[in-house]
Amino acid sequence: MSITENKSIVGSEEWCGLRQLGIPAIKARVDSGAKSSSIHACNIQTVRKHGQLWVQFEVHPIQGDHRTVVRCEAIVIDRRDVKSSSGISEKRYFIRTDIQLGDMVWPIELSLNNRSSMGYRMLLGREAMIGRLMIDPDAHFLFGRYTADNLSRLYGACQNHSSGLRIGILASNKNLYSNRRLIEACEARGHTVMFLNIKQCFMKLDADMPEMYSRDQKVLNNLDAVIPRIRPNLTFYGAALTRHFESMGVFTLNSAQSILQSRDKLFSLQLLIKNGLEIPTTGFANSPSDTQELIDMVGGAPLIIKLLEGTQGTGVVLAETKKAAESVINAMKSLKANLLVQEFIKESAGTDLRCFVVDGKVIASMARIAAVGEYRANVHKGAKTEPVKITSDEKHMVLKAVKTLGLFVAGVDIIRSNKGPLLLEVNSSPGLEGIEAVTGKDIAQEIVFSIEKKLKWSPVMSAPESNPVADNHL
Repeated sequence: MSITENKSIVGSEEWCGLRQLGIPAIKARVDSGAKSSSIHACNIQTVRKHGQLWVQFEVHPIQGDHRTVVRCEAIVIDRRDVKSSSGISEKRYFIRTDIQLGDMVWPIELSLNNRSSMGYRMLLGREAMIGRLMIDPDAHFLFGRYTADNLSRLYGACQNHSSGLRIGILASNKNLYSNRRLIEACEARGHTVMFLNIKQCFMKLDADMPEMYSRDQKVLNNLDAVIPRIRPNLTFYGAALTRHFESMGVFTLNSAQSILQSRDKLFSLQLLIKNGLEIPTTGFANSPSDTQELIDMVGGAPLIIKLLEGTQGTGVVLAETKKAAESVINAMKSLKANLLVQEFIKESAGTDLRCFVVDGKVIASMARIAAVGEYRANVHKGAKTEPVKITSDEKHMVLKAVKTLGLFVAGVDIIRSNKGPLLLEVNSSPGLEGIEAVTGKDIAQEIVFSIEKKLKWSPVMSAPESNPVADNHL
């Protein structure tokens, strides 16, 4: 460590301590581009003590470790708007506490913010550094490092012992981002989470004692809730498992019926238009002899051709000419593939909107902008994303679509046209990675909150003074 103009040189990341909060070590991103400092906080609750507003919250101080939890309490000094790295402004509680960096200790202000999807549990901004620190962007951990063993000794007594719900995630790949985030969010709230591989589950149909089994977990009859995340090629079996959980009285985030309705593109569009929702003009036929009529009914070329079984952009083709449309349609029909023909909305300029709905609320929205040379916005094919504010008409359309299909959680895709918003598709197993990254929202946590609300479960907050790691001086 060196001193320049009475300022200490720090690296772009450092281990620091917040002893008054009972946090002896937390890795922080040191960033002069950020005005204020923030710390990862969840389960935030406010209480009044002796006329002052206090905030109680939980911190998972070790990145990627949701079993270690420190319960904290502090006086609220302010609540103000903070703009996130994605450009979205939100109100956050601010507290004041001492920070320790090496031998230095000084008071700083911290905003409370869920940073689960970010790389660091704490951000040290320029207001906390003024007159004290200068950053060497090439340096790291100039004030020392903590090993996994060090952290285990410091936080060993802070392991979270679950008294929460038993939640199953019914999916195919435990390592997918969305499934990992849901597991983390469940554990962060003190729930016991079980990953249930669809292909390894089987059921017993019995009027008196229906049962569900898995190859590794054996009998699965004591779950409180199940989060189905079913791949398209496993829709039939995944929905059957979901339906069996329902028959056993287990709450399923999306019902089997709603999943099947959303996965059948033709049926879902029929349900949506029956309920007064606008979609791009769409045609469907069985015989190749009807190809010309299909093309004409959607306004001719250019037009979109969609396989009914396609997902994540696969099985979707832009036919720019009538001849190309005839060739693609007839080729698909010769393979006995079911397809839709849909009008091309030129004015959308390759941009659509993904809106994420949880329990009747639009909690996040993003625009997907097609990559150069692509005609439609597909993240899997290089589309750019950015946060977007939807209009009241768009919000009404999104919520009505989700209600029509009976979904509790959904990703709804809409497109802006000259005649107003048009509905493209409703996804019953929407991915979390892109929308969490672009909006900064902890959607996995919102999903878990919605399960708790549905089952009328709430955590029991332990008093901060019981924290054995360090004294809480607040």
